[in-house]
Amino acid sequence: MTGTVVAPTEMVAYGILKDKNFIVINLKESRKISLKFSFAAFKKVKPKEVVIFGRQLSVMISAGVPIVKALKVLAHQTTNDTFKAVISDIADEIDGGAKLSMSLSRYPHVFSNFFVHMIRSAETTGKLDEILNYLADQMEKDYDLRAKVRGAMIYPAFIVVGIIVVGAAMMIFVVPQLMSVLLQGNAKLPFTTQIMIWFSNFLRGYWWLIVFVAGLIYLGLRFLIRTKGGRRVVDLLKLKIPVFGPIFQKTYLTRFAQSLSTLIVSGVPLTRSLEIVADVIGNVIYKELTMETIKEVETGNSITTVFVKSKEVPLMLSQMMSVGEQSGRLDQILDKLAGFYGRELENMMKNLVNLIEPMIMVLLGIAVGFLVSAIILPIYNLSSAI
Repeated sequence: MTGTVVAPTEMVAYGILKDKNFIVINLKESRKISLKFSFAAFKKVKPKEVVIFGRQLSVMISAGVPIVKALKVLAHQTTNDTFKAVISDIADEIDGGAKLSMSLSRYPHVFSNFFVHMIRSAETTGKLDEILNYLADQMEKDYDLRAKVRGAMIYPAFIVVGIIVVGAAMMIFVVPQLMSVLLQGNAKLPFTTQIMIWFSNFLRGYWWLIVFVAGLIYLGLRFLIRTKGGRRVVDLLKLKIPVFGPIFQKTYLTRFAQSLSTLIVSGVPLTRSLEIVADVIGNVIYKELTMETIKEVETGNSITTVFVKSKEVPLMLSQMMSVGEQSGRLDQILDKLAGFYGRELENMMKNLVNLIEPMIMVLLGIAVGFLVSAIILPIYNLSSAI
């Protein structure tokens, strides 16, 4: 007799068949992949979708719905084809005898290491619905944090891109027409006008070179970020860059404190929690500090040994963590630190938006002044001479 069983590993498949009183003679992995999932793999699963998934699964489990049925309901109502295929596969694996955490770990592009370990701790304590709800809360905080940082950057980026596009269009289409009028009138051109003529000619004649160099720079930066040394340089620059450096720092510190607090509360060992947080932070500099901290903790030293010596970690964070470690309330202290840095980050975002608006006005004023001196003034002089 031959057949197929859905399981994450051969050992699990063997156990499932044995429980059904089958004698296994030969067992091999099937490489068959559903066509639906292969096409769906090109679509991404957004963090917000994972948050909603955790929230809804928590509600159904707390209401007494069997986990396999709950997963199938979620798969049916999910509009993202990739997520639908992932949830369906997880439901089949759990129906076959696999654990939820083990099934989730097979999809690292959807469920983070942090998410998987939280579920694993929930399976140990038997409080899956509570952990899922708590996990959704924490993921929402992290999602809101990212959204605030991204939202603060959209407005200035839009203005800068708009200025570049309008300026390039004027240089290519408008300036040559105006310059022909000025040159025919044999008017003496100001220095700003000569610069504009040169730049306009360069754009019209060598636009392909600008596109090529820009593409080369983009690909070079992408390659640099993928290398270990290049990524470290980029992440260090993020912390050192004026104005935006403190914003990045507060973002990473909030994520560190929030994630570590959540893992400790869930019963995950401290060293393992630090390993997970090192991957969650999103900055190589803080990841290195966290990995060094793990070595110190394993040898019996304080969790703040490395942080105290680092210039990238505020002294308040180290001192507060030291107090929490000595009092046995490290999770509570970290939660308060996450709230404190989150509020600081929010205030910095508001101040940044208020600062950017006058800066953009000044930039626009400079651009208008340059155009007036380069175009309007020569035309006025020409008309006065006539």
